Amino acid sequence: MGPLGILGGGQLGRMTLQAASALGLDVVIAERFPDSPAARLTSQSIVFETGWDDAAALDRLAKLAPVVTLENEFVDWRVLQALEERGVRVLPSPSCVGVVQDKLLQKQALARAELPVPMFCEVADPAGLIGAAQELGWPLMLKARRDGYDGRGNVLVHDASEVEAAFAKLGWPGRELFAEAFVDFERELASLVVRGTDGQVAQYPVVETIQDPNLHICREVLAPADLPDDVAQNAAAIARGAVEAVGGVGAFGAELFLLPDRQVCINELAPRPHNSAHYTIEACWSSQFDNHVRAVFGLPLGDASLRAPAAAMVNLLGTRSGPLANEDLAAALAEPHAYVHLYGKAANRPGRKMGHVTALGASPAEALARARAAAARIHI
Repeated sequence: MGPLGILGGGQLGRMTLQAASALGLDVVIAERFPDSPAARLTSQSIVFETGWDDAAALDRLAKLAPVVTLENEFVDWRVLQALEERGVRVLPSPSCVGVVQDKLLQKQALARAELPVPMFCEVADPAGLIGAAQELGWPLMLKARRDGYDGRGNVLVHDASEVEAAFAKLGWPGRELFAEAFVDFERELASLVVRGTDGQVAQYPVVETIQDPNLHICREVLAPADLPDDVAQNAAAIARGAVEAVGGVGAFGAELFLLPDRQVCINELAPRPHNSAHYTIEACWSSQFDNHVRAVFGLPLGDASLRAPAAAMVNLLGTRSGPLANEDLAAALAEPHAYVHLYGKAANRPGRKMGHVTALGASPAEALARARAAAARIHI
């Protein structure tokens, strides 16, 4: 088997490469710039010098890798289709990615599958948003249909006086937008679902994700989420149904909202390994990355259950420019039962995900205390 081609050379590509290497698979990293975090771990990498539609680079990748997957949803589905036309097996499929990477099409697909999603509608211009507010109510979320992540691409609009500025902030009219009802949720949840080519599913525990209030980036993850059994089972079923609704193959992160009435609705899907499941590397019998590689090669999926009572993950977010001090790493590694992952990114900037720390424990609270203790010693 193999080599496996990965479109994207960031931390997700790097950790997917590490999982593939453990199975004896060679990996080809494709990225738009040289010396990416993932490319530094393989002897085979391709630079897409003119962008993802670089025909010469696509030819090279197709010759080297019979199977290609991706580490982010920003590679246009037409690029994936171009690889398929060159004889490559691309998973998740171009048609699946084409639906998921457009958040309006994604929401429509989930609604057709009768999954619980916030009310939403397409809006063509500022006047259309004011009209939509009659149905959705104020405040509402104005969202970019493409290329939004970690809170980027979303604006909360409180009333009609903020509409023009919100459209401008999101890059309209050059960028297509849609509107969604504001959800007054109690907590944010997530579940990582891996689906094989034969429909086999491995599903990881429903976790709670805690966002940084200023950066709108996931700061911490608690596994499992503290939920009644029926609520956890409902959340898991919604996540699994969402992946099936878009015909997903491989790892998919499902982001969910827990509502005050204990109901659950789905916020969005990501067609790739997900930050909320990095804890699975140490905490589960088979990690999300291991199972993603297995899925795209049609191999049996591994056990997704926890091998410790609980786990927690803390993201290491940049707060300044400059390299990590060696003494910080040494101090973090001195924390028992904590695992430090640094992504090897060349540039550090405030709010950038530079690594993460995972810890295991008898309870999520105990694991979180250990992970926080190690993470606090690293000043990035």
